[in-house]
Amino acid sequence: MTSARIGWSVPMKLKSIFSFALALFVAVGSASAQDTARENAKENTKGVLRLLPADSVTEHTLVTGKAKLTYTATAGTLPFYDQSGDQSAAIFYTAYVAKDAPKDRPVTFVFNGGPGAASAFLHLGLVGPRVLDLGPDAHDAARAELRDNPDSWLAFTDLVLIDPVGTGWSRTTKADDGKNFWNVQSDASAMAKAVALYINRSNRSASPKFLLGESYGGFRAAKTARALQRDQGIAINGIVMVSPFLEGWLTFGNDSSALLSALKLPSLAAAELERKKAFTPDALAAAEKFAMTEYLTTLAGKPQTGPAADGFYAKVAQVTGMPLDVVRKNTGFVSDDFVKNLRAADGKIVSRYDAGFAVDDPFPEQRSSRGSDPVLDGVSRAYGGAFASYARNELGFKTEMTYALLANDVTNGWDWKGGRYQASSEDDLRVLLAFSPSFKLLIAHGTADMVTPHAATRYVLDHLPPLAPRGRVQLKLYRGGHMLYMDSAQRKALTADAAKFYSGE
Repeated sequence: MTSARIGWSVPMKLKSIFSFALALFVAVGSASAQDTARENAKENTKGVLRLLPADSVTEHTLVTGKAKLTYTATAGTLPFYDQSGDQSAAIFYTAYVAKDAPKDRPVTFVFNGGPGAASAFLHLGLVGPRVLDLGPDAHDAARAELRDNPDSWLAFTDLVLIDPVGTGWSRTTKADDGKNFWNVQSDASAMAKAVALYINRSNRSASPKFLLGESYGGFRAAKTARALQRDQGIAINGIVMVSPFLEGWLTFGNDSSALLSALKLPSLAAAELERKKAFTPDALAAAEKFAMTEYLTTLAGKPQTGPAADGFYAKVAQVTGMPLDVVRKNTGFVSDDFVKNLRAADGKIVSRYDAGFAVDDPFPEQRSSRGSDPVLDGVSRAYGGAFASYARNELGFKTEMTYALLANDVTNGWDWKGGRYQASSEDDLRVLLAFSPSFKLLIAHGTADMVTPHAATRYVLDHLPPLAPRGRVQLKLYRGGHMLYMDSAQRKALTADAAKFYSGE
């Protein structure tokens, strides 16, 4: 009996051990499968973000002026997360930080406008350590070549260039979520969050902080500075704006507005002075005075007739360079037909972005002035390809994702929250200047820019209250258009003025 019981005991124990091992294997296998499933699900939720590589950090040197600068470049992404803890977006940025710099060295956060433009314009056009040379006339995309930028702002500030969601390599995890960032307030909040993330990651809370924005980026800078104060508890020391959009009603109004025509006229006058090789600050000032006095009051009043009208139209034609018959047809108002008519006698069209830049008219038989722009479509697109190559080959950021220099889906899908005519940054500037006595503002404009005319900015600044201390707001004018920095002499001049602005001179 005993031996029989012992004989049966061994197989039963083996069977029990086998069953336990099998159960353990199944459990482990099941857990492993679940973990794999979770990882796969997590990976799948990243969508296009899977194409973004890890941050790349490289070291470089640059000669600026008489100094040799060693700096670290970081090309990477800042992650955004939703309330569930899942990544909702990745914000592409490029940071340049000087080595062995003092602790109080400023840091400047840079973005372009559009809305829908990536930061490559300011990156390779103005502030970065490499600049895109567009040939002897600064407008030949086929001859574009990257070279060292002796006028890089790295000479006096570290730089962090940021691409808003939908531009550059910044994307949301889910394709349809991009639209959640494409409105004035959400965009400002997202930019403020990106700035705060970088500051915290890099331990730069003690550094003086500046924002730099071009075109809509100027508007974005004012909104972002307020969002940083409100949402992140971060104060900005100053803002630099290049060719900024400030007020919707001064930008998107119609051709029948006397004030808008008066604010555009000086830019046409600047282009005409350049054509005649007669440009001087005094000559431009005279055109501005005419625009805001005789010209404005005449347009605002009852249309003139007879000899008075003849004399007025002749003067407008002389100041702007527009053909007299076109000026008369438009009763003196400045309209978009300047694109086709300003240099029609030479068979050329001009750019809205630079009324002084003319090219052969590709469609002389068409009467409409609408169509591709010689600067925006003929030249500036080169910045996208140049930056993608630069990021891959020099910064080590290698991705198969397309770099979106100008994202039409962002621009066309932008929600102005009340209409673009209502968009305004004036209140933001008033609060920034009033609440922070050390806050300062530098605005740079090209004199021949018809997209964001310098006279419109002067109008806004002239109507700000006299906030103490005085002298914290500067408006600087340069030869050229919207992207004035494409000309090396103007880029050098703007950089010199910015260096003084940062140093407090």
